[in-house]
Amino acid sequence: MSNVPAEFKYSKSHEWIKIEGDTAVIGITDHAQEELGDIVYVELPNVGRVLSVDDVFGTVESVKAVSELYSPLSGEVVAVNDALVGAEAVINETPYESGWLIKVKLKDAAEVETLLDDSGYKSEIGE
Repeated sequence: MSNVPAEFKYSKSHEWIKIEGDTAVIGITDHAQEELGDIVYVELPNVGRVLSVDDVFGTVESVKAVSELYSPLSGEVVAVNDALVGAEAVINETPYESGWLIKVKLKDAAEVETLLDDSGYKSEIGE
């Protein structure tokens, strides 16, 4: 059974979102990293890139597959987790803590209301 923290929001494409003021911290869910297996490479956008909802902002590569990462919210990338370069396994170990991917300054905070809560995400993944 996946770890689905109640304080986060979730997308149907398996990203988690933690709101910190006007910024969203985004990563992939515990369920997603379990499905992918051992993550060996991650490609993330440059700081300053402007994203719209559902834009592909990068990829995550595992021993099983390459998966695209989709932006759950609109805004500007204000930080990228450079600590993951060469240490991609952190995403498998702590997807909700040091395994975060990007931080986005929100363009429209109302978009947060379109995301799933923990129970909605659990339903989405069949838990």
